[in-house]
Amino acid sequence: MLPLMPVTMMDIAKDLKVSVVTVSKVLRNQGRISDATRKRVLSHAKKLNYQMNWVARSLVTRRTYTIGLLLPEFAHPFFAEIARAVANSVRPHGYHVVIASFEEDPDLEASEVDSLLARQVDGLIIASAQASRHVEMFKRVAARKIPYVLIDRPISGLRACFVGADNRAIGRMATAHLIARGCRCIAHLRGPQVGIAAERLEGYRGALRNAGLRYDSRYVVDAGHTDATGYEGMRKLLHLKPLPDGVFCYNDPVAISAMRAIREAGLQLPRDIAVVGAGNVHYNDALSVPLTSVDQGTCKIGTLAAELLLARVSSDRGLRPKRILIPPKLVERESTRR
Repeated sequence: MLPLMPVTMMDIAKDLKVSVVTVSKVLRNQGRISDATRKRVLSHAKKLNYQMNWVARSLVTRRTYTIGLLLPEFAHPFFAEIARAVANSVRPHGYHVVIASFEEDPDLEASEVDSLLARQVDGLIIASAQASRHVEMFKRVAARKIPYVLIDRPISGLRACFVGADNRAIGRMATAHLIARGCRCIAHLRGPQVGIAAERLEGYRGALRNAGLRYDSRYVVDAGHTDATGYEGMRKLLHLKPLPDGVFCYNDPVAISAMRAIREAGLQLPRDIAVVGAGNVHYNDALSVPLTSVDQGTCKIGTLAAELLLARVSSDRGLRPKRILIPPKLVERESTRR
């Protein structure tokens, strides 16, 4: 038996007595088509099990309808939520997302970018680990005239679109909240050696200064960005005299592991030590002591970055770089309710 021939847009158009152009616009979710016609076309395409011929479409449009998304890691809930928001935003426009992880390794990141360029993606969204002095990777992307958007981590001196949170405001907001809750010896579990960690530290210091509280470098401890490093960082703070009565943590995983170290030391949350995280991940409410956190607009970062990139992919002219900072919002829970 000969294999069945794949269904084409011409087959759908012929059956419904409409033009191929109309069918094409419906399937690409473009143009002004009546709701009734759109429903008829989509219903018939589904009935016939129509599959888009991506190779043919790419030859005509000179696009692959794929977006490359580079993230430091897959498992972190912050980046997982961004990936979901990006995918949900580009899917209605007929795009698909290819996700790569580089484990905070700049060399691996550059290699993954080259692989995505070889796949001829139409654009890139990157939460980069590259240092400001090392922008060769971005020069290669620019040479290919592939638009890209940086998310979460800006790179000083690089003219590029950026979408992320106001990290100084995150540090100020979290620390000011602890001060308002009566904390006077406030520690900070600092993040990894990336720019946003330094900005959150600046916000922390600024809030102390504004409240007339002394900054003491002993109470700033490197805690990375994971559960294990946050736990060890908090254990170091618990050896200080006097004990901190409040802790601003770089992110929620660090804060959650810090709370575990506090409880293991026989101390109570938040009576003895109040804790604030950043990121407002979805499971914070389900913790034994629900975590107060600064919401940095995770889903909004992914959505706005996707919209910004698609605008550049579809534009016939070069658009000026755009920088979008999302104002943070504090979500108070039991970890600071004294």
